[in-house]
Amino acid sequence: MTSYFSQSKVLWRPTNPNSTSLDALRRMVNRKHGLNLKDYHDLHKYSVEDYSFWADIWEFVGIVYSVPPDKIIGEGRIKELPTWFPGARLNYAENLLYRNDDGIACTSARETGAICHYSFRQLRHMVREMAAAMRINGVKVGDRVAAIVTNSIHALVIALACASIGAIFSSTATDMGAQGILDRYQQIQPKLVFSETEVVWVGKTVDLIPKAVAVAQALVERGLQRIILLPSAKTGDEATAADLSRVPISLSLSAFLATGDNRELVFEQLPFNHPLYILYSSGTTGPPKCIIHSAGGVLLQGKKELRCTASLGVDDVYFQYTTTAWMMWPYLLQGLACGSRIILYDGSPFYPDVRDFLKFVSSQGVTVFGTSPRFLSEVQGRGIQPSKLANFEAIRAVSSTGAVLTPPLFEWTQQAFNPDVHLISISGGTDICAAFVGGVSTLPVHVGEHQGKMLGMKVEIFDPEGRNTEDTGEPGELVCTRPHPSLPLGFWGDETGEKVRKAYFERYPGIWHHGDFIVKNPKTNGLMILGRSDGVLNPSGVRFGSGEIYGVLEAFSDVIDDSICVGQRRQQDRDERVLLFLKMRTGHTLTDALADRIRLAIRTSLSHRHVPAYIFEVEQIPYTVNGKKIEIAVKQIVSGSTIKPSGTVANPESLQLYYKYIELEKLVGEGSAKIRAKL
Repeated sequence: MTSYFSQSKVLWRPTNPNSTSLDALRRMVNRKHGLNLKDYHDLHKYSVEDYSFWADIWEFVGIVYSVPPDKIIGEGRIKELPTWFPGARLNYAENLLYRNDDGIACTSARETGAICHYSFRQLRHMVREMAAAMRINGVKVGDRVAAIVTNSIHALVIALACASIGAIFSSTATDMGAQGILDRYQQIQPKLVFSETEVVWVGKTVDLIPKAVAVAQALVERGLQRIILLPSAKTGDEATAADLSRVPISLSLSAFLATGDNRELVFEQLPFNHPLYILYSSGTTGPPKCIIHSAGGVLLQGKKELRCTASLGVDDVYFQYTTTAWMMWPYLLQGLACGSRIILYDGSPFYPDVRDFLKFVSSQGVTVFGTSPRFLSEVQGRGIQPSKLANFEAIRAVSSTGAVLTPPLFEWTQQAFNPDVHLISISGGTDICAAFVGGVSTLPVHVGEHQGKMLGMKVEIFDPEGRNTEDTGEPGELVCTRPHPSLPLGFWGDETGEKVRKAYFERYPGIWHHGDFIVKNPKTNGLMILGRSDGVLNPSGVRFGSGEIYGVLEAFSDVIDDSICVGQRRQQDRDERVLLFLKMRTGHTLTDALADRIRLAIRTSLSHRHVPAYIFEVEQIPYTVNGKKIEIAVKQIVSGSTIKPSGTVANPESLQLYYKYIELEKLVGEGSAKIRAKL
């Protein structure tokens, strides 16, 4: 056994596993096929050995369809990406709008304090109006509709209206720069673009009209027919005449909806593999890949995970904090397909105070709360105990994704809201719009571990030669050796599929290589993501992930605000060295004594080989607009490369701070006060 699981201990056990949706699925599979699957491990084994499992899931989660499939799987455009459920006809929006009653479908809230509730009946009416206007304006099956939009009722209605028609929806968050938006939308050439006119972020009103002008001017030559300006996120007022005159080919939302003809809402019946969303790779240093996702794949995987992992149902309130630029936004929408109420939140959770945000989560009776390690770490670092602010008695699951959830943060989170909460750490990706590893409601939670591989996902751990090494307890590459329904249909414009092959199937021919560095605990079968494999640290041939370092730094959250850990490798060096950058909390600075304490903690918790060669204090840590640390770009910079950040970098100016560390010896020789070299 390696040291990765030295802290492994049980944090939580299910009180009644037989009452979970997951166990109900196991019993259904046993009855249907005459099997004797005894537990989750048996069920998972069946799920990755027999494609009939996906038909079982179709039945269990209740997919709404008009024509059943001819079979489960067929040949695809390229052999690595098969066609799922050929012959079936269904509509994604119909599955999310299957309820048509006065129960609350969604709650739209803003940091300004505004809260609005919409029933399933009201939501369906709004989608009908939007879809009618889209059809009148020429939107048809396969057309692209794009949006620069907050996480609001408008975004939800636009997305569902597109899906009802069979158009392909794509969205970006409002904080992305105009060039970043154009890097995406110039590729997919949308027929319509919806854009906010102004938004509120941390109490400040941001004018988005200049951005809308730039986007409209650039896209009008690529087939854009209309840009629809949404009401102000601050006042709710429609776009002014002055705004409309500045933005080419624009209409206000009310004027656009008025073009509709009050026709009935029709759900186009389409193949399972019909395109639904276009999501985007990070693209932090170059043009992003436009990843096409199928309606059936997103729907089936989403319902499987929410129903089976979180037992989400009609009595639940699901709140995933996200922007419309992240894959977790379409993931959030799947809550409607489970009959649950979903929370759409626009704004910063830290304004005016994170305590207000936490009280909001409690007051809305949220039962499943999705967040990120960064948010949890920040709450912990501020010395806030959520359970002392509000009564979180409704909450039964907290889900974390987007980065590594470190062992210390596991333990803190388990107690922060409710000691009985099921803490779910999931990891997947934009590439599949689903999870590879995550929570299992019938198994105990161990500190620092994803509870298991997700159903239907044949996750394995490969060494560089392609050998499965997962039972050795040694880390390796996360691969998926069997197809599943939410594999992407391809990249936009990649007609031959060669770019898809190169991105995912080149490292291990025919096998999906995800790019995560992962290790399995042979005793518990739990898994731990250690970081991105292209950012794996490799001093003296010892490979480890940055997540291990971040875990140790949790003990210093009272003085350290943030950190980023990368490897530096240059042509003149025979080995890679590890550099640790720290952003200190207000009122604190990196001293020799603190640096020594950090080194000692890393050496004690991990090993002397994990101790960074240098520790630096920096003013900013670079992030994507989706809130992910940009380790790869920093690694490239300190290793001597010059990069041009794309529009997905939330704070591109921060990257400039790292170029001076290329000449590290020179800085050390000058005795820079920001540098604390290894003793």
